[in-house]
Amino acid sequence: MKKIDFLVGIIIGIVATVVGSFIFIKAFTGYEFMNGLRTMHEQGVLGKVVTLGAILNVVLFFVLLKFNKEMMARGIILATIIMTVVTLFL
Repeated sequence: MKKIDFLVGIIIGIVATVVGSFIFIKAFTGYEFMNGLRTMHEQGVLGKVVTLGAILNVVLFFVLLKFNKEMMARGIILATIIMTVVTLFL
């Protein structure tokens, strides 16, 4: 059961990063999501958008700790590390 919680945490972390990026693009730019991603990539700032989207992971991490879901919280941390590595290559 613990391994499944860890995997769920990773999935939640990656989805939260995508949702955070979606919210950032919709709230602070005039672009649709996919057009915004293409434009941000062309401008060379897509890594910064993904980083801002990962802020949602911090909130989820502390919420999971509050509910004693340590393995899911560890999955969130691993997802954040994965997104950091992906951001380096964007």
